[in-house]
Amino acid sequence: MAHPTALALEFHLVAYKRTWRSSVFSSFALPAMFLVAMGITVGHYIDERSTSIGVPYLDYLGPGLLAATALQVAVGDSTWPVYGGFHWTRVYHVMRASPLTVGDVLRGHLAFVLLRVALSSAGFLVVLLLFGALHSWWALTTPLVAVLVGAACAAPCFAFAARATSDGAFAVLFRVAVVPMTLFAGVFFPVESLPWVARLLAYVSPLWHGVELSRAATLGTATAWGVPAHVAVLAVWCAVGYVLALRSFTRKLGD
Repeated sequence: MAHPTALALEFHLVAYKRTWRSSVFSSFALPAMFLVAMGITVGHYIDERSTSIGVPYLDYLGPGLLAATALQVAVGDSTWPVYGGFHWTRVYHVMRASPLTVGDVLRGHLAFVLLRVALSSAGFLVVLLLFGALHSWWALTTPLVAVLVGAACAAPCFAFAARATSDGAFAVLFRVAVVPMTLFAGVFFPVESLPWVARLLAYVSPLWHGVELSRAATLGTATAWGVPAHVAVLAVWCAVGYVLALRSFTRKLGD
């Protein structure tokens, strides 16, 4: 007999078979187009006028966008779909009417989100390969980094979505957290150029650590703090987020 968490995951996979085409543009095609626009077009001017980053801008930007894509896919799939599971389709309540526990329901959906992140990052990695932006065999580990970033972002978002009283809260989440994190966590330029307060916020964010790990993997260079430190910070985000999500789901669905 399949594990209960696997059964919860299966539900999301079956549902995704009917909707996967609509997610291709947002999770893969759009970031790839952005890579072309920023990494090649704008990057050409940056490479001519600046040598501060030490590598071609396309090579610098690519792994940052890969990590940012993991963030955006994770948050997007952990907000409205989770809220909908409680308030619109009420699929979580249906699952709880079966032998599935609250933990099974949560882990099954979270596993599906991380699978989406892994597929998006793997596709983006292929794009980077085609553009010649991979310079180390360690680049093969970037989907794992993306999954870790996705878990660090998705788990807290599950908790937030479970407690949200309106889906309007997610627009605020994107404006005050996701967009600033994407702009100022080292994706487009080194955080060392930011004021010290902004740098501290970047260091706390999970995205900066994912960007550092992804960039080190694709370029074959060292990270700012060392791989164990970056992984540890992301692991803390995952663990705390999961505990909060489990409490929030238990509060809504019962023990």
